Amino acid sequence: MRTSRHPLPTWTHALLGALLASLATLAALLGSTPAAHADTSICEPFGTTTIQGRYVVRNNRWGTSQTQCITATDSGFRITQADGSVPTNGAPKSYPSLYNGCHYTNCSPGTRLPAQLSAISSAPTGISYSYVSDAAYDAAYDIWLDPTPRTDGVNRTEIMVWFNKVGSIQPVGSQVGTAPVAGRQWQVWSGNNGSNDVLSFVAPSAIASWNFDVMDFVRQAVSRGLAQNNWYLTSVQAGFEPWQNGTGLAVTSFSSTINIGGGDSGNPGTPTACTVSYATNVWQGGFTTDVTVTNTGSSPVNDWKLGFTLPAGQQITGTWNANLTGLSGTVTASGVAYNAQIPAGGKVSFGFQGTYGGIFAKPAAFSLNGSACGTA
Repeated sequence: MRTSRHPLPTWTHALLGALLASLATLAALLGSTPAAHADTSICEPFGTTTIQGRYVVRNNRWGTSQTQCITATDSGFRITQADGSVPTNGAPKSYPSLYNGCHYTNCSPGTRLPAQLSAISSAPTGISYSYVSDAAYDAAYDIWLDPTPRTDGVNRTEIMVWFNKVGSIQPVGSQVGTAPVAGRQWQVWSGNNGSNDVLSFVAPSAIASWNFDVMDFVRQAVSRGLAQNNWYLTSVQAGFEPWQNGTGLAVTSFSSTINIGGGDSGNPGTPTACTVSYATNVWQGGFTTDVTVTNTGSSPVNDWKLGFTLPAGQQITGTWNANLTGLSGTVTASGVAYNAQIPAGGKVSFGFQGTYGGIFAKPAAFSLNGSACGTA
């Protein structure tokens, strides 16, 4: 869900709040995000899939009732149908995109987000866009920040990095100056859309492809009083905001890594050393599972997230000692208040109950905060 790029009249705030609440409910009902197989077409307004086992691709058409379709590819997505238009002095009609992190309770597989800003050493990312000229749109890389590690809605501060803009559109608020960030010069805009603060960096000319560190822009938000180092990075997202047309726009490649502690851009932080025990009790059509995650490393694992994929036909019906994102297919388990940290040499346990069809099988692999775990 994208909120308006321009300040909203007071009478629209209630409508926007109702829309946000309904979308959060929709996300909870949707549960898991099925993985893309070859090219996957999505025409449902809020339909999603996963690619590379790491990123969520979403259609996210909300500002018009006209059809929008995207096709998820192995490396990104393209817009294949973009009917309808909205005035260019208001909000865009959609934000088709892909992301690493959490959006309305839908978290990408094995993500390290949310993560506290002070714990992130770097967040290298790469993006390539393909543009069209017969449309009004921006190509935006979004960075979401919040005082809490929330995964269920709009965050306090949104950073937008506009790689390109076509047509008579502008970011939220007003231009407050220019600034060099990550080796490039940017126009800087600041404002509030009625739901969150927005800090935008607009490229003077189109950028087709770029590798950079997300934290360079995060530090700008902190220095301008729009975030603090004890806040959380909840997601990074790349896509397009079309006002008119948009067919043919594409993200041709995307990568995002969150390095915790002493990692560098070529290494996803200090690898988490871990083993997973997956003990099951199976009967005809149903099962229970007790999962034990052991931290075999020398440092504690904070805000742990265990990613795995349930075999086809399995569906989770209940859980204990963990929060789960996804009830079938790609699943991410995370700690609750009393077990959110795994001490060095320590372990946490959680479990769930489910149903299955066909022959019962266990997940093939597990990852803890993005690092592969052994099995015990």
